Amino acid sequence: MSPRRRGRHSRRCFALIAGGGTAGHVQPAIAIARALVDRGHRQSAIELVGSERGIEARLVPEAGFDLTLLPGRGIQRKVSWQNVTSAAALVVAFWRAWRLVGSRRPRVVVSVGGYASVPCALAAVVRRVPVVVAEQNAAPGAANRLVSRFAKVCAVSFPGTPLPRAVVTGNPVRPEVLAIDRARDAAGARAKLDVEPGRRVVLIFGGSLGALRINRAALEAVRLWAGRGDLHVRHVIGSRDWAELTASGPPLPPGARLHYRAIEYDDDMPTSLAAADVAVCRSGASTSFELLAAGLPSILIPSPFVTADHQSANARHMERAGAAVVVPDAELDGARLAAEVDALLADPGRLAAMARSARAAARPGAADDIAALVERTARD
Repeated sequence: MSPRRRGRHSRRCFALIAGGGTAGHVQPAIAIARALVDRGHRQSAIELVGSERGIEARLVPEAGFDLTLLPGRGIQRKVSWQNVTSAAALVVAFWRAWRLVGSRRPRVVVSVGGYASVPCALAAVVRRVPVVVAEQNAAPGAANRLVSRFAKVCAVSFPGTPLPRAVVTGNPVRPEVLAIDRARDAAGARAKLDVEPGRRVVLIFGGSLGALRINRAALEAVRLWAGRGDLHVRHVIGSRDWAELTASGPPLPPGARLHYRAIEYDDDMPTSLAAADVAVCRSGASTSFELLAAGLPSILIPSPFVTADHQSANARHMERAGAAVVVPDAELDGARLAAEVDALLADPGRLAAMARSARAAARPGAADDIAALVERTARD
């Protein structure tokens, strides 16, 4: 653990929230921590535990919570030398987690998934501290599948998630997104994004790094829409593909009527969600529940490069709820993307029904519901 934090570890805390690696794990962890503070717990009594390689090293301190970082990375599902060093790091991480749980003496440990959740949760089990699992995806990750065997309760985002002692809570969403009312906020959001009055807004994104399949299809679709004077496309390319896809300049020919705005990263996604008529994106759990909370119809392209194909499971739940259209990654190209978007925008009644279905399926109280489960488990 970080030397600068050793002095605090003699104080007992209420909860350790363990896990991370990606924003999809870290943001729910922070939301649960904030919900516990809202329920009367001291902020200093809530500590997060993450991985030295994860995004939590930046996001958690910005949110104002204490953070302990553990070494190592996940085990690959193949024979490799990396697994040898990963196994050694896991032993070190368990030892540090053992010391942390012993010194902080939490009343409960929450596992949100990701590498760091495993050593911390196992240390809690050995020290007889109750464990709560908070699973974001419809198909659980390997870490939470392991930890769930010892958990008192599993808070799951989607009905039918295959974990024991499951309680459906939904996935926590940022307060800024929960506050969106598109009927009220769309005009102001569009003005902020310099959208010309009367244009429909198509929001395309693939996460902070981006998604190459979506990005390439978006550029092809933009060329097909070049003559559309009624569309505004906001394309969040992401850092991984930004240099390559913008090197040759704008994708539109001179005189195009379409308004197209490409950005590397969107640091005000709530405004974009409020402004959009339809979103085209991946179907990670955080993204899915933000779309539901905002009441935004979507075309979802599940990533095929994720554990247990969990994005497909998430997307099918969204589709069954009537909030989304699902396009398999292998079937996506510019023509398919344009056709799916055109079909939705040409049917205002269908769009309105999808927006209502999204709001009906949203779970705005997810963070508080999970916090209540955490408190109940700590009392038992």
